[in-house]
Amino acid sequence: MTSSGDSPMEPARRGKWRPVRLLTAAVFALAGLIFVTSFNTAKGTNIRTDDSLLRLSDLVRERSDKNAELEESTAAVRGEVDTLARRDAGSSEAEDARLGTLEKAAGTTEVAGEGLTVTLDDAPPNARAAPGYPEPQANDLVIHQQDLQAVVNALWKGGAEGIKVMDQRLISTSAVRCVGNTLILQGRVYSPPYKVTAVGDTDKLRKALTTSPAVQNYQLYVKAYGLGWKVDERGAMTLPGYSGTVDLHYAKPVS
Repeated sequence: MTSSGDSPMEPARRGKWRPVRLLTAAVFALAGLIFVTSFNTAKGTNIRTDDSLLRLSDLVRERSDKNAELEESTAAVRGEVDTLARRDAGSSEAEDARLGTLEKAAGTTEVAGEGLTVTLDDAPPNARAAPGYPEPQANDLVIHQQDLQAVVNALWKGGAEGIKVMDQRLISTSAVRCVGNTLILQGRVYSPPYKVTAVGDTDKLRKALTTSPAVQNYQLYVKAYGLGWKVDERGAMTLPGYSGTVDLHYAKPVS
């Protein structure tokens, strides 16, 4: 016979994994997985200067330039098609006039008149806070998507007949989007400074900029950290018509 300390059940109890031990093992396993993943990602190199990321940036720029070339050729072909369509349509002068009005509203034709240009830019690299303001964080010193949207929305509200961001005309489906420190607009990539040009009554456009709460908020950062802000009135000028695709893309239910 054996004593109670040598009972066959005792080794079995010692061999069981307790919840604390399981949790400890899981933590170490997860830590190991993180280390392996980080090593495979960085490969012992500086991620900020990784050649693969630099090549990706070059590829984005190359595609942006290619898109610009395609837009020019598309605009030329579209002009020829429109000319042929009008010649063969047999429409009346009233119908042609109505079509011209719709094209102007859609932004696919040139618009001319007086207007202004708003320029936004990042703060200088050595920017410091103005007296009375806290020291800036990185996000305080760069142009954000909402800053550009604020200017565009204010100009529309001020009665702009047409708006151009950088060298592209905006239409109803245009999306002003920023990724990091770059603007992506209709398949093209731009870096600051950003220029927004509008044709319209300059007094109304200026008033709309001045009274916009979102623009006023941006002006606080201009005052505090030196972000760029400049409004230049323009004489007679012409904005080009939108030359990209006007096809609508939308989600479809999966059957």
